[in-house]
Amino acid sequence: MPPSLNVDVYDLDTYERGVPHDAYRVLRAEAPVHWNPEPDGVGFWAVTKHADIVAISKDPQTYSSWRGGTNIKDYPPDSLEVIRMLMVNMDPPQHNKFRRLTSTGFTPRMIARMEESIRRAAKEIVDEVGPLGSCDFVTRIAAELPLIIICDIMGVPQSDRHLVFDWSNRLIGFDDPEFQTSLEDAQLAASELWAYANQLAEERKAAGNPEAKDIVSVLLNAEVDGEHLDEMEFDAFFLLLAVAGNETTRNLISGGMLALIEHPAQRARLLADPTLIDSAVEEMLRWVTPVIHFRRTATKDTVLHGVPIKENDKVVLYYASANRDEDVFADPMSFDVGRTPNDHIAFGIGQHSCLGLNLARLEIKAMFQELLARMPDIELDGPVRRLRSNFINGIKSMPVRFTPTK
Repeated sequence: MPPSLNVDVYDLDTYERGVPHDAYRVLRAEAPVHWNPEPDGVGFWAVTKHADIVAISKDPQTYSSWRGGTNIKDYPPDSLEVIRMLMVNMDPPQHNKFRRLTSTGFTPRMIARMEESIRRAAKEIVDEVGPLGSCDFVTRIAAELPLIIICDIMGVPQSDRHLVFDWSNRLIGFDDPEFQTSLEDAQLAASELWAYANQLAEERKAAGNPEAKDIVSVLLNAEVDGEHLDEMEFDAFFLLLAVAGNETTRNLISGGMLALIEHPAQRARLLADPTLIDSAVEEMLRWVTPVIHFRRTATKDTVLHGVPIKENDKVVLYYASANRDEDVFADPMSFDVGRTPNDHIAFGIGQHSCLGLNLARLEIKAMFQELLARMPDIELDGPVRRLRSNFINGIKSMPVRFTPTK
């Protein structure tokens, strides 16, 4: 690293103001594999180029998700054992088996069956807030659709969906004092969610319906290598689905709406040509990149982009940087609803690419088609408050106003 290069892509306060794209641009140009200090930690390699991140993602033998988990911070051994039960923290061959198990609930056929209910839910959300003329976009619009749908998939009663909202906030917002004041509170949120999952499981077992198609029933009836999931494995899957299934899509819808508000010419272009909706959704995914990074751990001494990496070094993949890489995207700092091609990796790449990507795309498309048709003049009505996190590109609140609808 050049001695003059003083760039820190960890600092939480920076992310509360916005994702530090200027810092990423410097790193891509001058230090694509950059040693970054870490408060209360040993430090890590920040990887910011698209090609390097793709290569690492396709080489789990060298860059492990399991060895140290996928968060930057190191876990104590007992906690590490627990988080290794989450599929996101698995390596092959274990990961392959568990992914096959859960993918049955996310096949293209299963997602296609859900389109009608997703569009109906998007319409009902706008029906409810439209007459008000103003609302907090995050809680009243962006959060509602993914919560409704993930609860449907998991067989969670809609009356309980805001319990899932609270748990996921406390689990994901671990660096934001508004959602969590201690590690103990995150652990408490996980315990509450696991207790709820076990209650649902007991209800399914008592009902004795082997044909039930919700994910809880699928997981209870599924086998890996001839064995059913044990209680901890089931709980881990439920937690991952509950959080990943609503948090990322919520933040994409919020960030995508903000992008349209801040780029009025692009919104006007989309309103004038609704056939651009698919490319607009992909551009929102590239522009927002809800998951900023994931970590890997080197399993052996290696070399990356000419930089020696030691075994057990932490290697952090900055998807938010890759999605603005000048070598991949023309004019990457411009928001372009017609961008094509658009080789973003907002859903990851390789074995850990997002299991629910087709579901997320459908939810985003349905929500924006409804919003653009019925609230075309939506605009900010107060300050946007961002999540204090270097992991999730999140918006906590976004007051908006619009011409009331009937």
